[in-house]
Amino acid sequence: MAASSDYVTLISSDEFSFIVQRSSACISPAVKRMLDPSNGFLEAKTNTVRFDNINGMVLEKVCEYFYYSEKNENARDVTDLDFPTEMCLELLMAADYLDI
Repeated sequence: MAASSDYVTLISSDEFSFIVQRSSACISPAVKRMLDPSNGFLEAKTNTVRFDNINGMVLEKVCEYFYYSEKNENARDVTDLDFPTEMCLELLMAADYLDI
């Protein structure tokens, strides 16, 4: 059983792993619930979250968004986060799943 860590591993459907700060990943209410030890999910014990419905390219952009959102939380006049237009639908589906 792994202790709570400052970092968590997010794994995509195609087995790409992204190690991100827990504070950034928890911007997503869904991820936050998964990593909360009081909920009893395996993810909280292993500090690893698997996304069987999100591929590596999309999960990479999601991780970028986590850091971007945390960095600019109270900022004004923030520039837009760039992402490829062809990923719009997949990013919207991931955002819906993650409640972000």
